Amino acid sequence: MGKIKPAVVEYKGELYLRIPVRTHEIKPPDDLKEVLWRYVGGLIRPGDILVLSSKAVASAQGRLVSSKDIKPRKIAHFLARKVKKVPYGIGLGSPETMEMAIRECGLFRILFASAFGFLGKILGIKGLFYLVAGRQAAWIDGDAPYGVLRGYVVLGPREPWKTCRELQKFLGVPVAIMDVNDIGGCEICGASPGVSKDLLLFLMKDNPLGQDVEYTPIGILRKIPKQ
Repeated sequence: MGKIKPAVVEYKGELYLRIPVRTHEIKPPDDLKEVLWRYVGGLIRPGDILVLSSKAVASAQGRLVSSKDIKPRKIAHFLARKVKKVPYGIGLGSPETMEMAIRECGLFRILFASAFGFLGKILGIKGLFYLVAGRQAAWIDGDAPYGVLRGYVVLGPREPWKTCRELQKFLGVPVAIMDVNDIGGCEICGASPGVSKDLLLFLMKDNPLGQDVEYTPIGILRKIPKQ
């Protein structure tokens, strides 16, 4: 489990309370609206912003595949070996995740993205692979020995912007779906209208919901008065 993150942070002179919400391990046949109502229906207030882990949303949408059911093709094994390993997370560095990227995005697109990624390495330019492959490839989460949903590859959330709009209507507060990790990655996958991108990225950049076995895939961001 990672280090404890401060509950209250300051942004542009305003204080924000970050409230992690503990849940069960979210996976099918869980209904996302039912899960949210159960855990935050009595907690949220007007003015709050609800932040959801992209992994939890994708899981509730059925966007996870048992690793043992994935049979990577030879090209997936080859391309996975070329992926740069990072200290935290698998990304497309396993044959299983690369195979799912091929299924999600198409073999031609992944091969084209790989060629651009190789060119980027030569030129010292990062991010060309995912620029071509698309964010759905970047959001694929591998079967890691830590954290939750062991034994599964989790794909990116389906229609995250539309999902946030629907959840805002259901809950009455703005909603954002984010992909955040402990090595500096912080991305908004989707958000309901009017949510400040800069505010979200600042408040979530240190991954206050955690990435291990905290079981806190939901967070409430609440502005509080200064004392």
